[in-house]
Amino acid sequence: MADKRTYEIIFIVNPDADDAEVMRLTEAAQKIITDQGGSITKTEMMGKRQLAYEISHKRDGIYVLLEVEGSGAEIAELERRMRVNDRILRYMTVRVDEGRQRAEKLKARRARKAEKRPGKNKAEAADTEKAEAGSDAA
Repeated sequence: MADKRTYEIIFIVNPDADDAEVMRLTEAAQKIITDQGGSITKTEMMGKRQLAYEISHKRDGIYVLLEVEGSGAEIAELERRMRVNDRILRYMTVRVDEGRQRAEKLKARRARKAEKRPGKNKAEAADTEKAEAGSDAA
């Protein structure tokens, strides 16, 4: 698995943690990923939000989102460490590169189909011009 894949990792920190501790946890996660050979694409502190259901008698949590490029080994190590950390209530890792590739293919296919049907676009433009002219006359 030498090829790089893109992952989104979101984790929820205990709401009793202060900002310095949340930053420390985030920096520790980033260090684990970079030490294992991965790279951080994006870090987003989403702030304190209400949970959908109670986790460990907590109704709120501080959400942190990381976008990571890596081979997968660093994800396994990060998840192992988050599993044993008491300050992290939940975490979830999602591989997003396949979904983005699929969306780009779909977008390109739609663009090609739109180029093949230039008559339809002209007809739509004519219809909107007629509608505007009709509303001006009224």
